[in-house]
Amino acid sequence: MLFAFLCTDKPGHLNVRMDTRPAHVEWLNALNTAGTLKIAGPFLDPDGKPCGSLVIVSAENIEAARTISEADPYAKAGLFDKVEIKPYNWVFNNPEA
Repeated sequence: MLFAFLCTDKPGHLNVRMDTRPAHVEWLNALNTAGTLKIAGPFLDPDGKPCGSLVIVSAENIEAARTISEADPYAKAGLFDKVEIKPYNWVFNNPEA
């Protein structure tokens, strides 16, 4: 099953995002290699700067998805103000469909 992580950065924490980005990318690469990662990228503010993240993963259930989300170096660094985890149905342009 797919789950979407809708992550909102804390205001004024762009420096935390940038400092933690190498570890975050390494984490995403590991998820991708394992076949867990489906989509990932930042949300942008009106100035084009990152202000949150969208990550979509494959997981057995929401508890497993939550465990994946909590392992994100961004989450561990305290970047996020809020993280919503929602089941996701990839209908259009799904390369696995």
